[in-house]
Amino acid sequence: MDGAPPAIVPTVFIVDDDASVRDSLLGLMRSVDLAARAFASVQAFVDAGLCGEPGCLILDVRLPGRSGLEFQRELARDGHERPIVFITGHGDIPMSVAAMKAGAVEFLAKPFRDQDLLDAVHRALAIDAARRADAAARAVLAERVAALSPREREVMLMVAAGRLNKQIAAHLGLSEITVKAHRAQVMRKMQADTLPDLVRIVDRLAEDRRS
Repeated sequence: MDGAPPAIVPTVFIVDDDASVRDSLLGLMRSVDLAARAFASVQAFVDAGLCGEPGCLILDVRLPGRSGLEFQRELARDGHERPIVFITGHGDIPMSVAAMKAGAVEFLAKPFRDQDLLDAVHRALAIDAARRADAAARAVLAERVAALSPREREVMLMVAAGRLNKQIAAHLGLSEITVKAHRAQVMRKMQADTLPDLVRIVDRLAEDRRS
């Protein structure tokens, strides 16, 4: 559509200090039509300002400056849920266990099969897309809730709990007509077509508060 912002393409970000490895991985990703960019160090990637961009990381474990494992911990601390595929020529079991426990998608020791890496990258991109879709849905719900008045929020919770209009009216000291008006506003603002829709929305909001 004319005037619409361009779509942000999920990108495979490669961080490896070996230029031949970077070139090889860039070629592999592009051979299957995946957008890819490569960096020689964690700092180069950070300086590019791409930590929050959609996509995933192919990250060497041993790097000049910050190691891959250190950067994984840094991203988690800063709230960047970036899916990571680790690659290493010096991997060992404790290192791979630490990476996987911290949420890595895969830990591949060089030399690895191209298909194994591509499979891991596709899983990582799917994880990132799902997380972003979930975050966007949560943001939309938060905006809708913010548009409710305090009284409408009270009515919403009581309606979702199965209270009848007359019960809500008695509890809040309102007339049934006023409760019906609030209820209609709640349904409109929350974009709920039916009562089960509203119940699901309230359940989702409760889950978000607990998480």
